[in-house]
Amino acid sequence: MRILITGAAGFLGSHLCQRLLEEGHQVIGMDNFVTGSAENLAHLAGKPGFLFIHHDVSNFIFVPGKIDAVMHFASPASPNPLSPYGYTNLPIQTMKAGALGTHNCLGVARAHNARLLLASTSEIYGDPLEHPQKETYWGHVDPIGVRSVYDEAKRFAEALTMAYHRYHGIDTRIVRIFNTYGPRMRLDDGRVVPNFIQQALRGEPLTVYGAGDQTRSFCFVSDLVEGLYRLLLSDEHNPVNIGNPYEINIREFAETINRIVGNPAGIVQKEALRLGDDPQRRRPDITRAKTILKWEPKISLEEGLRLTIPYFKEKMGL
Repeated sequence: MRILITGAAGFLGSHLCQRLLEEGHQVIGMDNFVTGSAENLAHLAGKPGFLFIHHDVSNFIFVPGKIDAVMHFASPASPNPLSPYGYTNLPIQTMKAGALGTHNCLGVARAHNARLLLASTSEIYGDPLEHPQKETYWGHVDPIGVRSVYDEAKRFAEALTMAYHRYHGIDTRIVRIFNTYGPRMRLDDGRVVPNFIQQALRGEPLTVYGAGDQTRSFCFVSDLVEGLYRLLLSDEHNPVNIGNPYEINIREFAETINRIVGNPAGIVQKEALRLGDDPQRRRPDITRAKTILKWEPKISLEEGLRLTIPYFKEKMGL
């Protein structure tokens, strides 16, 4: 297939580009580098079948030649208000990527009679009252809170995608992505994985906010990309959770990273820092992915961290 990937220079987008090229597809990567990095795609430059277009998806999208599939991954994604790449510091761009960007991508899919895969998020569940979260759960979201620029942009994107599917007959897919980590994460994006790994590599105590009993489920990037690829090739139109159901609290996660790195500095607790309706528990129910896609994650948290830490070490010049 000839596949357009928006957000191609981002963490997930770059891994997706690489996987699709390895599978023999032609890939058109699109990004405006607001949060993505050209460095993430440098190893693909000049590869047969790869074309890059510098473009903002919130503007009309034109791609020459036939398109068989569109994968819309363009959006800021970090919730950290201390990061310049966090969506609370890029609120308008985030809303436009989710609304106008999705509309433009659906327009491309309709014009080319192509399938479309929308990258949605576990954030559409908000601070969930259901645990673990199934795709049938409608969510618990503050529509005007500080996190709403991301949450509601993705909820709107899902609604628009289903409207195009029902009204125009577009062949659509929706993936709800849970916490993912691995090489090519931004060192400065402010999320817990890059923060903890860098502190550990510097020999500093890892900063845990509050008691550290809030939980997350971390999926290694290659597992996630496998799920995305299977979903793209499937016939499933309803949302599908892709993530790792192994749940760990933040304190245990910090201790795991310290042990792997060999950092004796331990942990320092600070006053709880909560952004709006920041979820206290997050774990996907992946029954639908297991049943429909025959997919589940293969890489354990420890194995994934051991594959990720050398990337951070290299980028930090250590």
